[in-house]
Amino acid sequence: MSLISSEMNTLSLYQFAYWCCDIRHFLNLPHAEPIMLLALMTDLHANREALSACLAHAEQQKVTRYAFLGDIVGYGADPAWVLQTVMDYVTKGAFVLMGNHDAGILQEDKGDMNPVARQAVEWTRAQLSKEQIAFIAALPYRIEFQDMLLVHANAWAPDKWEYIDGVMEAMRSMHACKAAITFCGHVHMPTLYHMTLTGKTGEFLPTPESSIPLSKQRRWLVIPGSVGQPRDGNPAACYATFDTETQELTYFRVPYDHDTAAKKILAAGLPASLAARLLTGD
Repeated sequence: MSLISSEMNTLSLYQFAYWCCDIRHFLNLPHAEPIMLLALMTDLHANREALSACLAHAEQQKVTRYAFLGDIVGYGADPAWVLQTVMDYVTKGAFVLMGNHDAGILQEDKGDMNPVARQAVEWTRAQLSKEQIAFIAALPYRIEFQDMLLVHANAWAPDKWEYIDGVMEAMRSMHACKAAITFCGHVHMPTLYHMTLTGKTGEFLPTPESSIPLSKQRRWLVIPGSVGQPRDGNPAACYATFDTETQELTYFRVPYDHDTAAKKILAAGLPASLAARLLTGD
């Protein structure tokens, strides 16, 4: 059952800006300006310090457009600030997707979430304005453009939140769409999958700041890793960029003040395990 009230159905400035950006994808209309360097950020998880560091880093890379692949909120102590920042980027043409923690804000029944995630989502909802909740409610599960697909979890069932944990799931996702390149989040570890024309699929862990040419002779599934809660043993924030002209993908790790982010989680009364995770990256 949705908790969205009828008064939240009024189209806000942010929803209208998002609709104007997003409607082109569904109608397959060209963008007014071609995308040159796209920043891919996912699983922000209300981590203000991590997002601020990644946005500053992306600006130094001369990124021209942003894609936020879901899970804007949940776990972290600054959901209103992080969500508002994303909303402001939407007015500048950014893409934004629904993630499972975002969807959790809208659901009365959160039985499918573990107790820690459920506590964080319930706390998060109380921090958000009606306009922010309405913005979340309007987010899509997938966006297609320029032979690319953006999803939070996977292409075969974007709203079911199943994970891409390995080659078999990556293959299933690539077979479920026609896009040459899929960008997705949900998994908090940076990974790159590739599939040949004959269907042979492989994976490898990318080296940060090493450009990877994405050959058009293969299909690709890109997981940038998490901005706000990395889980590969490295606490530095993750994101990636993709140059649509050169077809080059680059992963980045961005150090940030995770001590402050962790202390905010404790001060908010959220589970201590969420703070500890930021310190270790596990």
